[in-house]
Amino acid sequence: MSIQVQNLSKTYGTQKAIDTISFSAEPGKVLGFLGPNGAGKSTTMKILTCFIPQTSGTATVNGFDTIKEALQVRRQIGYLPESNALYQDLYVKEALAFVANVHQIDQPE
Repeated sequence: MSIQVQNLSKTYGTQKAIDTISFSAEPGKVLGFLGPNGAGKSTTMKILTCFIPQTSGTATVNGFDTIKEALQVRRQIGYLPESNALYQDLYVKEALAFVANVHQIDQPE
């Protein structure tokens, strides 16, 4: 999997959640994403997984732009945030099928 981030920023009103970050993750390499609370780690992940749009800059996953090609990005990457919003009564297979359906991802029979 390849991830490219160039000059990525995200603001909420006057608050800068991410201030112009750039990095790349190449196939076969391990990347650590570390920082203190409020550093923008979760916001960056939400942008990379197309949950929210960036204010400026670009982000691509396997060559797909997170804004212009969000469906293709969602087919390439998965993200389980710290607070899981999935229903507690679903089995893993049911939860995966639910998320795949929401994101219009074809499911094998």
